[in-house]
Amino acid sequence: MPMNPSEIEKLIKDGIPDATVTIEDLRGDGDHYAAYVVSESFRGKTRVQQHQMVYQALQGRMGNELHALALQTSAP
Repeated sequence: MPMNPSEIEKLIKDGIPDATVTIEDLRGDGDHYAAYVVSESFRGKTRVQQHQMVYQALQGRMGNELHALALQTSAP
């Protein structure tokens, strides 16, 4: 069952409390999303480390309920 964009946003914000999160449904099918995540906690971390933080916040849903997520991360 596809995930709701607000659920994705909530999981990310719960895992990275200072994050500003924007979710975009790329195909309108509730299965392919883009997430834009900006957080001070990303400062000094590599892009891979930033993405790992987001995947950790998603609590294993990536590849299961959440089929595809294009991820862009940055520090403010």
